[in-house]
Amino acid sequence: MCLPWCHTARETPPLPPCEAVPAMAPRPPLGPHLLLALLLSLPPPPTRARHFSAPNATFNHLALAPGPGTLYVGAVNRLFQLSPELRLQAVAVTGPVLDSPDCVPFRDPADCPHARLTDNANQLLLVSGRARELVACGQVRQGVCDKRRLDDVAHVLYQAEDPGDGQFVAANAPGVATVGLVVQAPDRDLLLVARGLAGKLSAGVPPLTVRQLAGPQPFSSEGLGRLVVGDLSDYNNSYVGAFAAGRSAYFVFRRRGARAQADYRSYAARVCLGDANLYSYVEVPLACRGQGLIQAAAVTPSTLLGAFAAGPGGAGAALCAFPLAQLDASMEHARRLCYTAGGRGPGGAEEATVEYGVTSRCAALPADSPESYPCGDEHTPSPIAGRQPLEAEPLLQLEQPISAVAGLQADGHTIAFLGDTQGQLHKVFLNGSHGHVYHSQQVGPRGSAISPDLLVDGNGSHVYVLTAQQVDRVPVAACPEFPDCTSCLQARDPLCGWCVLQGRCTLKGQCGRAAQANQWLWSYEDSHCPHVQSLLPAYRPRQEQGQVTLSVPRLPTLAADEYFHCAFGDYDSLAHVEGPHVACVTPPQDQLPLNPPGTDHITLPLALMFEDVAVAATNFSFYDCSAVQALEVAAPCRACVGSIWRCHWCPQSSRCVYGEHCPEGEGTIYSAQEADVQVRGPGACPRVEGLAGPVLLPVGWKSRLALRVRNLQHFGSLPTSYHCWLELPGELQRLPASLEETSGDVGLISCQAQQLHPSVAQQELRVPIYVTRGKAQRLDNAHTLHVTLYDCAVGHPDCSRCQAANGSLGCVWCSHRQPACRYGPLCPPEAVELLCPSPRIDTIEPLTGPPEGGLALTIWGSNLGRDFTEVQDAVNVAGRPCSPEPSLYRTSARIVCVTSPAPNGTTGPIQVAIKNRPPGISTQHFTYQDPILLSLSPQWGPQAGGTQLTIHGQHLQTGGNISAFVGAQPCPIQEPVCPEAIVCHTMSQASPGEAVVRVVFGHAQRTLLTSPFQYTANPQLVAAEPSVSFRGGGRLIRVRGTGLDVVQQPLLSVWLAATAEVQAAGVEPRDPTPRTSCGGPAAAPQACIQLREGLLQCSTVCSINSSSLLLCQSPAVPDGVHPQRVFFTLDNVHVDFASANGGQDFQYQPNPRLAPLSREKPTRPYRLKPGNVLDVEGQGLNLGISKEEVRVHIGDGECLVKTLTLTHLYCEPPSRAPQPANGSSALPQFVVQMGNVRLALGPVQYETEPTLSAFPVEAQVGLGLGAAVLIAAVLLLTLMYRHKSKQALRDYQKVLVQLENLEIGVGDQCRKEFTGEESAAGRAPGAHLSPSAYLGGSPPADLMTEMTDLSSDLEASGIPFLDYHTYAERVFFPGHGGCPLQPALEGPGEEGRRAPVRQGLTQLSNLLNSKLFLLTLIHTLEEQPSFSQRDRCHVASLLSLALHGKLEYLTDILRTLLSDLAAHYVHKNPKLMLRRTETMVEKLLTNWLSICLYAFLKEVAGEPLYMLLRAIQYQVDKGPVDAVTGKAKRTLNDSRLLREDVEFRPLTLMVLAGPRAGGAAGGGAVQRVPARVLDTDTITQVKEKVLEQVYKGTPFSQRPSAHALDLEWRSGLAGHLTLSDEDLTSVTHNHWKRLNTLQHYKVPDGATVGLIPQLHNGGAVSQSLAQNCTLGENVPMLEDGEEGGVHLWHLVKGTEEPEGAKARRSSLRERERERARAKAIPEIYLTRLLSMKGTLQKFVDDTFQAILSVNRPVPIAIKYLFDFLDELAEKHGIEDPETLHIWKTNSLLLRFWVNALKNPQLIFDVRVSDNVDAILAVIAQTFIDSCTVSEHKVGRAHSYPEQDSPVNKLLYAREIPRYKQMVERYYSDIRQSSPASYQEMNSALAELSGNYTSAPHCLEALQELYNHIHRYYDQIISALEEDPVGQKMQLACRLQQVAALVENKVTDL
Repeated sequence: MCLPWCHTARETPPLPPCEAVPAMAPRPPLGPHLLLALLLSLPPPPTRARHFSAPNATFNHLALAPGPGTLYVGAVNRLFQLSPELRLQAVAVTGPVLDSPDCVPFRDPADCPHARLTDNANQLLLVSGRARELVACGQVRQGVCDKRRLDDVAHVLYQAEDPGDGQFVAANAPGVATVGLVVQAPDRDLLLVARGLAGKLSAGVPPLTVRQLAGPQPFSSEGLGRLVVGDLSDYNNSYVGAFAAGRSAYFVFRRRGARAQADYRSYAARVCLGDANLYSYVEVPLACRGQGLIQAAAVTPSTLLGAFAAGPGGAGAALCAFPLAQLDASMEHARRLCYTAGGRGPGGAEEATVEYGVTSRCAALPADSPESYPCGDEHTPSPIAGRQPLEAEPLLQLEQPISAVAGLQADGHTIAFLGDTQGQLHKVFLNGSHGHVYHSQQVGPRGSAISPDLLVDGNGSHVYVLTAQQVDRVPVAACPEFPDCTSCLQARDPLCGWCVLQGRCTLKGQCGRAAQANQWLWSYEDSHCPHVQSLLPAYRPRQEQGQVTLSVPRLPTLAADEYFHCAFGDYDSLAHVEGPHVACVTPPQDQLPLNPPGTDHITLPLALMFEDVAVAATNFSFYDCSAVQALEVAAPCRACVGSIWRCHWCPQSSRCVYGEHCPEGEGTIYSAQEADVQVRGPGACPRVEGLAGPVLLPVGWKSRLALRVRNLQHFGSLPTSYHCWLELPGELQRLPASLEETSGDVGLISCQAQQLHPSVAQQELRVPIYVTRGKAQRLDNAHTLHVTLYDCAVGHPDCSRCQAANGSLGCVWCSHRQPACRYGPLCPPEAVELLCPSPRIDTIEPLTGPPEGGLALTIWGSNLGRDFTEVQDAVNVAGRPCSPEPSLYRTSARIVCVTSPAPNGTTGPIQVAIKNRPPGISTQHFTYQDPILLSLSPQWGPQAGGTQLTIHGQHLQTGGNISAFVGAQPCPIQEPVCPEAIVCHTMSQASPGEAVVRVVFGHAQRTLLTSPFQYTANPQLVAAEPSVSFRGGGRLIRVRGTGLDVVQQPLLSVWLAATAEVQAAGVEPRDPTPRTSCGGPAAAPQACIQLREGLLQCSTVCSINSSSLLLCQSPAVPDGVHPQRVFFTLDNVHVDFASANGGQDFQYQPNPRLAPLSREKPTRPYRLKPGNVLDVEGQGLNLGISKEEVRVHIGDGECLVKTLTLTHLYCEPPSRAPQPANGSSALPQFVVQMGNVRLALGPVQYETEPTLSAFPVEAQVGLGLGAAVLIAAVLLLTLMYRHKSKQALRDYQKVLVQLENLEIGVGDQCRKEFTGEESAAGRAPGAHLSPSAYLGGSPPADLMTEMTDLSSDLEASGIPFLDYHTYAERVFFPGHGGCPLQPALEGPGEEGRRAPVRQGLTQLSNLLNSKLFLLTLIHTLEEQPSFSQRDRCHVASLLSLALHGKLEYLTDILRTLLSDLAAHYVHKNPKLMLRRTETMVEKLLTNWLSICLYAFLKEVAGEPLYMLLRAIQYQVDKGPVDAVTGKAKRTLNDSRLLREDVEFRPLTLMVLAGPRAGGAAGGGAVQRVPARVLDTDTITQVKEKVLEQVYKGTPFSQRPSAHALDLEWRSGLAGHLTLSDEDLTSVTHNHWKRLNTLQHYKVPDGATVGLIPQLHNGGAVSQSLAQNCTLGENVPMLEDGEEGGVHLWHLVKGTEEPEGAKARRSSLRERERERARAKAIPEIYLTRLLSMKGTLQKFVDDTFQAILSVNRPVPIAIKYLFDFLDELAEKHGIEDPETLHIWKTNSLLLRFWVNALKNPQLIFDVRVSDNVDAILAVIAQTFIDSCTVSEHKVGRAHSYPEQDSPVNKLLYAREIPRYKQMVERYYSDIRQSSPASYQEMNSALAELSGNYTSAPHCLEALQELYNHIHRYYDQIISALEEDPVGQKMQLACRLQQVAALVENKVTDL
C-alpha cells in the first residue's frame, strides 16, 4: 500500500467493533515486505544443491542460531533470515543511509553538510542465544549496532537514537575486519568485539573491548574492559577470527609489534570468558614453519586450525594445527613469567612482556599468583605478550590462497573445511601429522572468494558457505552419491564407509551393525570390497543342475534367523555358508535363457544376496557341448575336446557331449582338460593331416589326389564309404574316395581322378578340400587344406609370356588349332613351339621428343622378350639407341626406354630386335623436335596466384612429361597441351615482382626470358552493394576495390547446404575448371557444381569495369537450399562478402510473388485505360531489389516503374498500345523482370475511356414501366459510383507517384545544397549523398551537428526525465496541472478531527484489500447513471494511486475486470473492446501500463523520443514562426504551414550569462553564450530561444519564465535598450499593429544582449519555479488577437472574418474546402513538407524502432498482457487474428505509445510548443495508421482532427507498409517468445510497488476516493449487504466504520 503512516504505532481511539470482525494488527513498514515478496516469488533452487541468492545483493556475514538452525545473512543494505534449508523467511532493509565517516551520527542533515547516501555494509553479525536476539552492526553511523528479534529480523528491538562514542562498535570502513563473540556471564550476556583501526573519528576505539548487551546503554563499553593501546598506529591489529572454547575466548590476528618490530606476525590471544575487565589478556605468536601470515582460522574442541599464506607473493596456502593444550600451555608459561619472574626466562632472556605501549610492566609476584589469580586481577600485569612463538609443521599445502576455515570432529576424526579465494571448498582429513584433501568442489561463482564465516550446522551434517553473491548449503559427507562399494572406498571420505548388509555408502552411525566385524568397511582400513574370490566349479553344463561353491573372504556374520541366498540372474537358491565358503544350487535347464546366436554358452550374473542387497557378485557360465561343434565346421572334434568346457567327442555318432563317456559300445575322445586318460584332446581326433600328392592341378587334365589321415581306428572295423569334396566357385564337387593303406593310426585316402573345370577362368585358383565318412560325418582338417588349380591359357596371351611362366607348371606354346599357351600333355608334341615369333609393336608414346634426348618412351606390343636381358640392347628409335628401364619393363608387353640425343628434325620408326628372331618395326614414327616459347598472356597476375596463364609457342606438344614453372613455383598445366599453347594456373608468390617462365620437356628445359610474368599485389575489396537479392539471382552488385583489373575471371559464388531433395534432383559433382579441346572455344563455367564436402557452389562471372570496379550478378540459388557462405573468387584470392561490405553479410530473400492482372481468370486480357497507373499486387516485392532495377514491359514497350513497396508495384504504361514482343500472341504480354526473376502476368488490352452518359438500351426500352425505371436508376447510380471509385483510386495512385517524384526532386535539391556546403567545408571530392540517404537516412549536417552537441550535453546533464512521482501524477490525472490532489483546508476547530479521519482513511485503505469489496465498489459506481466518464477515469486513477504499493493485487483486479469486459464485448462486437476509455478497467489498464513501462521509457525508448522532440524543435526554430497565427515555415502539418514567402536572416546573438549579467557594472565572471535566432523573431520568441541556449541542460520547470524577463540590447559602454513585442515604436496601419522583431530594431548579427528582470516583477528572477500548482506552459497568443479594435499581426495578416461567422461555418463545407485545398496544394508547399519529413525521417524511424523492436528483451508486462489477451481469445473461441491484433493495438500501442508520442511533456520536463505539438500529431497519426490491419487509405478512423488532412496522410504513405510490417513482426516475436510466468510477473510487480511508497498525496487520494463513495454511499452499502459472502465478511459494517470516522457519523452499530 502507499500509506506509510497507516502502519505507525500511534494509538487511535477504539471503534465500536462489528460482529466477528477480527482486529486489524498494525503492519510493519512496507519496504522489507515488498522485498520479501519479490524474493519469495523467485523460483526455488533445486532440492539437492541448496543455495540462496538475492538480486543486486552483496553478502558480508553469516550467523547461525543454535537450536532451530535459522541462518542470518548480513548484506549491503539488507539483512536476510533463512531457514536451515535456505528458504527466505524475512528480510530487513538497512540502507542506504545519509552518512559520512567524518561525522558522528546525526538526526538533522544540516549537522553534516558533506553527508552522502551511503551503502550500509554489514560488519558484525552475532546471535545472543539467551536473549533470543540478533546483534547486527553496520558500516554507517560510525559502526553502531542494533538488536533484532531472532524470529523476525525486520523487527528492531533496540536502535540507538543518539549514540555516543562509547557505542561505536564496528569499523566504519568496509575493508577493515570486525570480529566478536557473545559471552554468557552468570548474570548477563557480554559482547567481546575486536576490530582494526578505521576512520579518524573512531581512532580512539580500542582494538578489543567488552560491551554490555542489556541495560540502559546497550553496546556501551562504559565500566567494562578495554585493551588500552598507547599508540594505535603502532598496533593496528588485523583480526582473523574470534572463538570460544572451554572457559576461554580466543582471538586470532595479524599485527606488527612496537616500533622496534617492523615485521608482521601472526598471534593468538586469550581471555577468560568471565573476565569483564580483560585482566586475563595473554597473546603469543603463532608460526607455521616456513610459511607467511595467518589468513583464516577455526577452532575444534581440541585444536586451533590456521590457514597461512604460502609460496611467492602469498599465491598459495598452508594449513597448520595448534593443539589447544599446547596453546594454553604456551600462554600459561608467558603469564607465569610475567607474574613471577619479570618476564625473564631461566636463561635471563625476555620471554614475556606487557605489550601495547601501556605503562604496566611484568612483575615479581608470589610464585602462587598464577594459581591464585587464574584470570588475573587489578594488580596483575596486563596485557601480556609472549615472545616465544608456538610453532607447528604444515599439514597440507594448497595452490590457492585460503580465505575461510572450519573444523568438525566426527566419529573420532577431525575434518577441516577450507574455502579458497576462487570459490572452491576443499574437504581435508587430518590424519595425524598429515592432511589429505579428499574432495574439492566449486561452490560460489568462479573467482568469488569464500567468506571467513564458514559454518557447520548443529548436527554436523551440512556446512554453510558464504560468498559475495550467494549462500550454499553443502553436505558434510556425500555418502549417498557413491552408488557402489568401489566408488565409496575410492572416494576416501573419512566419514563414509560401505555398509555391507545395507548395500550402500553411509555414515558409520547410519550402519546398524557398524561395530561388528566386516559390516562397515572404511577406506582408510579396508581396501577391498566383498568379492567372490573363486568359484568351484567355474562353470557348469546347462543340461544338469548342480552345486556351486563360492569363496567370499571376510563375509559378515549373520544372526541365527538370517540367511544369504544366491541369485543366478532371476533364479534364487538358498545359500549354505561355512566360513568363507558359500554353496548354492544352480538353476534347472528350463530356467535358463537360450544361448545367444553363434555362441556355445550363456553367462549370467551370480550375486550373493542378503535380503534384496547384493553382498558380492560375479559372473557364472552355463555351457552347451552340442553347440560347441557347430562353431567350427571344419574341425568339430577338435572344437569339442579343445574348448574351455569339459566336453567329449563321440567319433562314431559325431556328437559332442558332457559327462564321463559316450554311449555304450562307442569309444570316447575326452576333453583336453581331463588328466587321467590317454585318449584326450585334439590330437586324438580322427583327422586329415594333409595332401600326400601334388598341390598343383592343371585345369582339364585328370589328376589324382591322395590325403594322409590319422586316428581312424576310433571308428572301429565297420565298413563305410569315403568322399573327397572340392569347394569350387559356385559348386561343390564330390569325388569318391577309398581308404587304401593304414599303418597303426596313420592311413591314406585316395580320391578318384577327375578333370576339373572351374566356372570362371583364372590363372591360379585355391580350392579348399575335405573328407567325409559315411553319409555326412566330416573328418577334422588338421589345418586349412587346399589344392591349387592353374590354367596356362590365362595370363599368357603370347609366346614370350607363355615361355616365361614358372617351369613347374609345365606350360608350352602350342600351335595346334588356335595358337595358345597350354599344359604340356594337352598339346601334341609336334605342335609345341620352341621359338617365339618376331616382336610386334602396337603403339608408342609419345611420338615427339626434344633433341637433347632423355625422354622416357613407352612401347606397347607383344612378344617383346621373355625377360629384361633379351631387350636390354634391342631397342632403336629413329636410328638412335634407346636404353630400356628395368624397373618399368613388363614381360613381353611393355618396354620403357630413354631416348638418346639426335639432331632436330630426325624422324623414324622404333625397332625392337631380339636375337634369333627378326626385328619388330613400328608403323608409327618418332620425331625429334625443338619446342620454342614465344609469349605469355596475360603478363601479370596477383601474387596469390590462380591466374590462367597461356604460354604461346611452337612444338609445345613435345614429349609426354611436360611441366611448367613461374619462377620457382610450379604452374599446374590444364590438359590438354596443344602444339601452340600450354595453359597453366599460377601458384602463390611470397611477394610481388617479376618471375621467369620456363617449361620442362622430359630432361629438356626452355625458358622465356624476353617476357617475364609480373606478380602484382593482391586485389583488395573495400565495398560491395547492395547486399540482398532474390533467390532467383541476377541482381547487379557493384564491387569496389583496388587492383581489380589484374584478375582474369572474377566470380561471385555462394556455398549452399544442399538438402536431400536437391541432391536427388541430379546436380552432379563436377570439376570447377572444365577442360577444353585444342582449337575449340573455352568452356563456360557451370552455374552450380557439387563440391566434395556435400556443398553446392553456384557462381556467376563478374565483369571488370575498371581497376576499382567490378560488376557482378548475384548467383541464382535453388529452392530448398540454405546459403552458408557468399564470397568473391579473384583468381586465388577468396574474399567473403561480409569482409568486403563492412561486416554485413549477403542475404537471400524469397522470390517475389505477383498476382495476375486479371484476378478472376489469369488468361483473360486485362483492360487498361490510357493514362491510368498500373497497380500490381504481390508479396515481398522490395525485399531483394530497388525500384530503379525493376524492368516492366508491355509487349515491346516499357512500363515505367514509379513506386515499389512490399506489396505493390506502380508503373506508368505507354500512352499508346505497344506491339507484342513476339508474334505468337495478338496482345502484348505484361512481364515484370526482377533480376533473373521473370514474371508474366497476362495479356493487356488497351481500351478507350467508357462514356457513362447514355442509358443502356434495356433501360430505354423499359422506360415506361415503373419497376424498370427503378432498376435503371439503381444501375445508373451503381455505375456512377464505380466510376467515381475507380477515378478516385487512379487519382490516389497518381498522387502517390507524383509525391514520390516530388520527394526525389526535393532530395536531389537538398543533396546539391548539402554537398555544396560540405565540399566547401573540405569534403573529399567524389563523395556524394544520395537523395534517399537524405530523405530516408542521414539528416543534414547542421541538424547532425546540433544532435551531436545535444548528445554531449546529455552525457553531462542527462535527459530531463520527470521523476516517477510527477510522471505518475501527470499520467493518472491528465489536465489537472501539477498538483491534482490537494490537501483539504482545515476550518477552525477541525484540528482534533485529523486523527479520526486519518484512522478512517487507513481502514478504507485496508478495506480496499478485499477483492470482493473493490469489485463491488467498481461495479456499483459504474452502474450509476450520474457517474460520468470523467468520474470513472478519476476514480480509476485514485485506485491506481491507493493500490500502487500492491501491484500484484491491482494486476489481479485488472485481470478480473478485463475478463468481464471481454465477456461483455464478445456478445456484441469484440473488435470494439478497449477502443476507447469508457470504463474504469480501461483507465486502470492505461495506468498499469504507465507504471510497468516507466523503466523501459527511461532505459530504451526515452532517448530516441527525446532526440526526435529536439530535432523537431530545432527544425521549427530554423524557419520563421508567426507569433499570432502560430503557423511555421518548417512543419509537417499543412494546416500549420506558413504558405507566404517570408524573407528572413539568421543571426547569432552573444548573450551575457553569469552572476552579474543582469546588473549594470561591476565584477564577477560573465560568460558570453551564443544564441541562434532569426531577424524576423518577435522579442518573446528571441527570449525563449535565448533561454533555451543559456539554460541548456536545465529542466524546463527550473528555468525562469520568458515573461518575467526583459531583453536588453547592449551596444558600447552605455548603450542599453530594452526590447519588447509592443512599445511606442510599434508600427500601426489601418487597425493592424505589427509586433516588434529584431529586424524592426535593426539588431545586427553578433550583437550583445542580456536578460534582465522585469521591473514589475520586483527586480529578481527565480532560478527555479516554486513547487506550486500553477505549473504550465506559456499561453500562445490567440488567433487574430485584438486589443481595443486594433488587430495584432506578426508575419502575415490574418483573415478579418468575425468569430461569430467562423462559428457558423458548416462542417461539411469546411471539409470540402480542406479537401480542395489539399488536392490543389501548390508544389512549393509540398516541397516544404517533404523537406521537413526527410530531415526528421531518421529520428522517426529510430523512435518507432525503439518502440517496436524485440532485439532487446520485451518488458515482461507487455508479454504478460499479450499472453492474457491470447488466453481471453482462446477462452471465448475467437480465432480471427484481426480481432486479436486490434485488442493488442488498442491495449498497448494506441493506449500508451500514441499518448507518449503525442504528449512528451508526460515523460520529460520540457515545453512543447503548438508547432511541435502539431508535428507530433502527424507522427502519432502515422503510428496509428501503421497499427491498423486494413489497407492504408485516406480516411478518418482513429485520427486527430488537424493532422487528418489527405496531405498529411500522403506524407507517410510510402513508409506505412514498412511500419505495418514492424508491428506485425513485433506481435509475432512477442507471441513466439517464452511465456511470462506468474512468478516472474509478480516478482517484477513487487519491485515496482516500492516506487511510490513515499507519495505525499496518498491520504488525499483516499479522501477523494471516499468523496466518490459518499456520493453513492447508500447504493454501495446495499450492494455489499446483498452479497452473501460480503455479509460473512462484514464488508458493509466495515465501510460504516470508515464513514463514522471520516464524517463523524452516528451509526446504529
